[in-house]
Amino acid sequence: MKHFKLPFYNIIFCNLLLVLFSCSNSNKTANTFVTIKEEAFYINNKITYEGRHWKNHKIEGLLFNSRMVQGVFDDTNPETRTLFGYPDTKAWDPNRNTQEFINAMPNWKSHGLLAFTLNLQGGSPTGYGNKDWVNSTFDSKGNLKPAYLDRLESILNKADELGMVVILGYFYFGQDQLLKDETAVVNAVDNITNWIIEKGYKNILIEINNECDIQYDHEILKPKRVDELIKRVKNLSNNTLLVGTSFSGNALPTPNVIETSDFILIHGNGANAEDIKNLVLNVRNSEVYTPKPILYNEDDHYDFDKESYNLLSAIENYASWGYFDFRRDGEDFEEGFQSVPVDWEINSERKKDFFNKLKEITGY
Repeated sequence: MKHFKLPFYNIIFCNLLLVLFSCSNSNKTANTFVTIKEEAFYINNKITYEGRHWKNHKIEGLLFNSRMVQGVFDDTNPETRTLFGYPDTKAWDPNRNTQEFINAMPNWKSHGLLAFTLNLQGGSPTGYGNKDWVNSTFDSKGNLKPAYLDRLESILNKADELGMVVILGYFYFGQDQLLKDETAVVNAVDNITNWIIEKGYKNILIEINNECDIQYDHEILKPKRVDELIKRVKNLSNNTLLVGTSFSGNALPTPNVIETSDFILIHGNGANAEDIKNLVLNVRNSEVYTPKPILYNEDDHYDFDKESYNLLSAIENYASWGYFDFRRDGEDFEEGFQSVPVDWEINSERKKDFFNKLKEITGY
């Protein structure tokens, strides 16, 4: 059997191709990584808000966040797309939306916001409720759409640069029906997880689906079986990705999810300050709970100037808290972070109230 040797210049050329291929399939920045030690979050091996206390409550180790799920939003249904035109142009522009999102991120961080939730199938673009819009990073078979990935990558890269964490939601109950069957759901999980791994992102917390106990079409996305997908992401990533899923407002996660998740995601919609405390205590009192962070990543209750309010109750019980704001009927374009089109700047009274309170709490 003969052995052929490549000319020297061909070896150099082949090696160059390998280098270029490697660079094109990895995240060049990779500056930020998130880890967990018991109930605390760490960014780049440093506990968050290190040494910080506020009103005699420990702040270090928490992960304050905001629901910014529409950062990669688009609507491919021509009949509903016209609903989302900007006030100045009367037209919807997904690239403008993402760029304005990125432009606003440094200001969020400067107020002490270390994380935000971004969903690959968004959330209701009217705040609550779903109609015929089509907004999904996945096609019907679970394949990834390149335009969505381009927008996603630009946000993840900026977050990586800023030292921010992204709570990345895969599925939303207003859009999961666009996936043909359970095989498509599993394909979608595999495809996006492998994409994250190949890009080398370490600043991501995976939320399999938003409020898994609400109206999902696929059984594997419901509470009894969603832990299968949590385990799947862990296996695909060799336990390098941190994974969980969320439940609806004031709902206690099921034991299989509490046991399997790396962190516990809960929501404060429909809850008062006492409910916030009790829900955290009920999670910790679960027979399957082991020390891990408890994180609210959606709550539409504010009242930051009152004696008792949900954010304060979460802090008192050492749980992270997430701001959820949407545009109410009749409000101006500046209001809300979920209603499309979104003004991503901190320029409404509600937004200012939250970010100013956050700056006070975190000392940023």
